[in-house]
Amino acid sequence: MEEIRARAAKVRLVCFDVDGTLTDGRLILGERGEEYKVFHSRDGQGLVMLREAGLHVAVITGRSSPIVAERMATLGIRSVFQGTKAKLPVFEELLRELDLTHEQAAFVGDDLPDLSAMVKSGLAVAVADAHPEIRRHAHWTTELAGGRGAAREVSDLILDAQGLLAAQHARYRVE
Repeated sequence: MEEIRARAAKVRLVCFDVDGTLTDGRLILGERGEEYKVFHSRDGQGLVMLREAGLHVAVITGRSSPIVAERMATLGIRSVFQGTKAKLPVFEELLRELDLTHEQAAFVGDDLPDLSAMVKSGLAVAVADAHPEIRRHAHWTTELAGGRGAAREVSDLILDAQGLLAAQHARYRVE
């Protein structure tokens, strides 16, 4: 765990997949083509805490959905890349724009389209119910499943490794 904490301490950019990572991976479609997704509120709070602590948070997802755009806007996440089949070029461009190295980035995913960006990141994270190939290449695997608190685990790990978690918690205490 010491190696994971050392990797997490260097992170300045945290990238998340959506389906299977920020959601449980199920695609719920209505008969008129409506798409529904379920996000966990604690995952959202984790993303907000990362952002408020000064880290850059991004979403890189293969599907396109107005629901994702709306949810990320609500959380104040501006770097949202949808309909991205090849995630590595987007990941690399973000690093260039932010003037960061690979070791300063984390990528959190659950399935094969996430693999190319994960293996290039300084902290590759698989959610607990990720495909076995993704778990095999991850530096760390969460205890919780995608869409069920895994993103909050990642957020807490990174913030704690950087000595920022207690300050984020303190913001919500009433004295």
